[in-house]
Amino acid sequence: KKRCPLIRYHITSGNSVYVLEQLDKGLIDFGLVYGPVDLAQYQALKIPIRDVWGVLVHKDHPPAEKAAVTPADLIHQPLLVSRQVLKGPLLPEWFGAGLDALNIVGTYTLAFNGSLMVEDGMGCALCLDRIINLGEDSPLCFRPLEPKLESWMYLAWKKYQIFPDAAEIFLKKLKQNLEN
Repeated sequence: KKRCPLIRYHITSGNSVYVLEQLDKGLIDFGLVYGPVDLAQYQALKIPIRDVWGVLVHKDHPPAEKAAVTPADLIHQPLLVSRQVLKGPLLPEWFGAGLDALNIVGTYTLAFNGSLMVEDGMGCALCLDRIINLGEDSPLCFRPLEPKLESWMYLAWKKYQIFPDAAEIFLKKLKQNLEN
């Protein structure tokens, strides 16, 4: 922002499905998504930061007493999961069980909404670390999964995209920063 003060940033939030739809419709230039990107349809830069999966739990809920949670700790707990996670292999692979073996009580598209359900006592939300601000006053805490489960973030854009000047400058600067 300091180097290019005239560039304006417009941020919208959503899961990967929503973000990729926005890219497809030409409504956004770039999207940040977790997990692999279809390189036949998009170009992408891997952001060199791994995010850790875990559960968001109420501090007085049993999984909160542990430093990390295992599949055995969660298999019978009421779970809140993102709709996006339900469509992929993440849950069955980590739990070692089919989705029908899990006690999924609700879904969300944004982790903030999941955190509200956790705060209301609906269960534990499977999510990425640092998505929800958990200050000392928060009744919630985050516990990482064990075995550890991580995801990469990608900046994606439509293949053969012709960018406006501002987007071209942004991408060039981002690539330079990632090289450093």
